[in-house]
Amino acid sequence: MSRVRVKICGIKSPEDGLVAAHAGADAIGLNFFPPSPRYVEPERARDIAQALPAYVNRVALFVNEPTETVERVLARVPVDTLQFHGDETPEFCSQFGMPYVKSVGVRARRDIELAAEQYVDATALLLDQFDRERWGGTGELFDWTLIPGERRMPIVLAGGLTADNVAEALRVVRPYAVDVSGGVESERGVKDPAKIEQFLRGVMSV
Repeated sequence: MSRVRVKICGIKSPEDGLVAAHAGADAIGLNFFPPSPRYVEPERARDIAQALPAYVNRVALFVNEPTETVERVLARVPVDTLQFHGDETPEFCSQFGMPYVKSVGVRARRDIELAAEQYVDATALLLDQFDRERWGGTGELFDWTLIPGERRMPIVLAGGLTADNVAEALRVVRPYAVDVSGGVESERGVKDPAKIEQFLRGVMSV
C-alpha cells in the first residue's frame, strides 16, 4: 500500500500550520464555515497559507456558500484545493476550475456509491458520519464496513479519528488519506501540538 496522506483541518494560526507541516502533514485545512469554532477569517487564513513550507497543500473548506463568497476567499487566500461539506452540486463544485474534494455523510454504502457516480470530477470523496445538524465535520466515528473495497476514486477517511484509532482505521479501510481536526485538539478549535505529533506517528506506524 502506498503511503497514506494526512490532512490536519481547522488550522487557525500560522504557528499551528507550521506544527502540522513539520510533524509531517501533507495538507492543512482552512475552515470558512462561520458557525464552526474552527472558522478562520480570510485575512488570517492568508497569513497561515503564506507561512507554510513548500509542498504542503492548502485546502479551503466551505459549506453551502454562494459562488460569490467562494470567489472572494479565493481572491484573497492562496489555496490549492477546495473541500465542500454541504449540498453543493457537482456543477457548483467544478465551476471554480480547481481540484476539489466532496464530503459525504455516510449512512449506507449507497451514499458513497451515489456520490462517486455524481461527483465524477472530484479528486477524492471525504467520508464522515452523517449529521444534518453539524456541517463541516462531526468528530464521530461511523461504520467503516460500509466503505466498499472497490472504489472509483480516492477515499479520504474522516470522523472521530485520533492517535489511538488511526492505525486501526488504516488497516481496516486502506484509505488514500485521513482527515483529522477534533482528534488533535485540547479543546474545540484549539490545536494541541503534542496530539498532532502523536497522530502523525500513529499514521506512520502502519
